[in-house]
Amino acid sequence: MRPTVHDIAETAGVSLATVDRVLNRRPGVRAATRDRVEAAIKKIGFVRDMAAANLAKSRIYPLVFVLPRGNNSFMEGLKFEVEQAVARSAQERTSVTLREVPRFDGPSLAAALDKLVFDPPAGVAVVAVDHQLVHDAIAKLKDCGVAIVTLVSDLPSSPRDHFAGVDNIAAGRTAGSLMGRFLAGRAGKVAVVAGSMLVGDHRDRLEGFRKSLGELNASLEILPAMEGQDDPEQVHGLVSECLGREKQLAGIYSLGAGNRGLIRALGDMAPTESRPVVIAHELTPHTRLALQSGLIDAVLNQDAGHEVRSAIRVLKARADGSDVIDAQERIRIDIFLKDNLP
Repeated sequence: MRPTVHDIAETAGVSLATVDRVLNRRPGVRAATRDRVEAAIKKIGFVRDMAAANLAKSRIYPLVFVLPRGNNSFMEGLKFEVEQAVARSAQERTSVTLREVPRFDGPSLAAALDKLVFDPPAGVAVVAVDHQLVHDAIAKLKDCGVAIVTLVSDLPSSPRDHFAGVDNIAAGRTAGSLMGRFLAGRAGKVAVVAGSMLVGDHRDRLEGFRKSLGELNASLEILPAMEGQDDPEQVHGLVSECLGREKQLAGIYSLGAGNRGLIRALGDMAPTESRPVVIAHELTPHTRLALQSGLIDAVLNQDAGHEVRSAIRVLKARADGSDVIDAQERIRIDIFLKDNLP
């Protein structure tokens, strides 16, 4: 005879109402009690088809996306994809809400996540900032039974359920490999433009880039990363100063955003000046034109639409207690030169 919810309640020593809250991932259950119920479910081998149950009840999944606000073409594209998900909400049985916070601001992000504890959604997708308050806020939401997906920038040491984004160490290694091949046999210096070292994707890209380029061409000196806060004006100033200061500059790796400033600084160079090899991230209208004109040599891209759709699928699956199909949720790294632009 198959185990029932009554068996769970008896084994865990809780009420049927508590079992129902745990099974349906509703708030109002202490973390220790939730753990006891989940242990009882595992012990007696209870299996519930949550997806079928939710479909039969026409369950609506309330989901919240928390994105950084700012003048960032990639994040504007990500925001557009979330807005498209809002438009699809009815057919996907979701209720998607978008909230924006200042970029690279851990306390502001944590405060936005903390507010969700008072009316917990089924799931939250968040572009993470590595700050202790953010770790704490994610842990609080998990204690309320909320599924968490980190988006674009990961926090692997937090209790998040899934990361929807590219392997950023692999992305950095790919950039280093391309730079090493473009500069084969040459010596000189390579500048790195980051947004902020507070976000894991930028740290991981830099780590991968350094290792890969060092393996291919040890005669190239990688300069300390310049943090432009993904702001085009700041990036323009930093890159312009670097171009004027470093006479042996062979390459520039822009691992964050703010590429409009980078492109403008490159365009300001005199025709007689030797232009560095430039590798950037994210195919936007600005980087596309820079590829076509030869100011940028290669662009690594991630599909923002795939990331948003993946986050929604994973959050719904976690709410249902069902499995995630890893191959479907793997976000690939695209490499674009001016020769293969879509």
